Amino acid sequence: MEAIDVVIVGAGPAGLATSACLNRLSIPNIVLEREDCYASLWQKRAYDRLKLHLAKEYCELPFMPFPSDAPTFVPRRGFLDYLHSYVSHFRINPRCNTAVESAYRDEESGKWHIKAKKADLNVHEEYVAKFLVVATGENSKGFIPEVPGLDSFGGEFMHSSKYENGQKYKGKAVLVVGCGNSGMEIAYDLSNWGVRTSIVARSPVHVLTTNIVYIGMRLLSYGVPCNIVDFIVVLLSRLKHGDISNYGFPRPTRGPFYIKQSVGRTPTIDVGAVEKIRRKEVQVFPSIRGIQGSKIEFANGEVEQFDAIIFATGYKSTVRHWLKGGQDLFDGSGMPKLCFPNIWKGKNGLYCSGFARRGLFGISVDSQNIAKDIDLALRSERVLIGIPDARVC
Repeated sequence: MEAIDVVIVGAGPAGLATSACLNRLSIPNIVLEREDCYASLWQKRAYDRLKLHLAKEYCELPFMPFPSDAPTFVPRRGFLDYLHSYVSHFRINPRCNTAVESAYRDEESGKWHIKAKKADLNVHEEYVAKFLVVATGENSKGFIPEVPGLDSFGGEFMHSSKYENGQKYKGKAVLVVGCGNSGMEIAYDLSNWGVRTSIVARSPVHVLTTNIVYIGMRLLSYGVPCNIVDFIVVLLSRLKHGDISNYGFPRPTRGPFYIKQSVGRTPTIDVGAVEKIRRKEVQVFPSIRGIQGSKIEFANGEVEQFDAIIFATGYKSTVRHWLKGGQDLFDGSGMPKLCFPNIWKGKNGLYCSGFARRGLFGISVDSQNIAKDIDLALRSERVLIGIPDARVC
């Protein structure tokens, strides 16, 4: 059993940022990661052409800006280089291949007990901490919805987190389910590889460009009201793309930034897929009604045959698989009950980072708040028991 001030579960950007903030305050912490590397979503589960959809100034982790020569919209490889530098600079040492199996608070001692399995050594470990930070985030496990007949599908189907590029699908017919950022970008990439590409638009969506989003975020930072910003960016989107409902994409009744702030759903950032759809190089279908063998029937009654299906249908939290208690902070689905910006703190030393649905900017805010709060709690504890604070000069 190992005792430590803080245990952080998850070594994605949220866990790394929290550890960095704690290290700056000389607060001992351990980062536990189930995968064999940190930032596994970026290192192992991201498609080749992925890049940050927001300008780099909105994607920086605490206390380290991107290099001045980095492009405005940083590609995956550049972001990984940034993360490697971040881990090195702040001396973060994640314990990889360590899957947390349970975490609970012992009422008698008032501390968190975390049990984990070291996969590479097939041994179990136990940690005791004053504070527990859940940093597994909302993108913990790829979600594939239940589709009637999916088990009969004769071709390949996968979650978008397994997609790398479209090379192996060249000349085949592939259906992408979901028209969010991953879905639209994968459809664009598939088409570029000579794949007969189709996409399912299951729900209303705003389709913007990186520049339109950047304009919107700058306006918000200057204090322009959200409803006015939404009016401007929707107008710019219509000027750029026309009426996308003509292509099978119904537009939401509320504006993109209102939706982002209220429910955390991000507008789709077009990388070229809309033009391919306009030229009929990518076909758009409504929701899937059912699957029989290689044939897929859609809600409009059309039936088409496909060789593969890629589900760009989001992720689910896995917090409730291992966290015992914490009902004040997390609901039954493993997502926080509270709203941004006060989403990060629960009771009894329980915190979360990376659940605000505000991307890397939200992670930066959460991690700094968590570190400051833990620092304050430890200082107060030392004052109560009469121990001088060694960190005060």
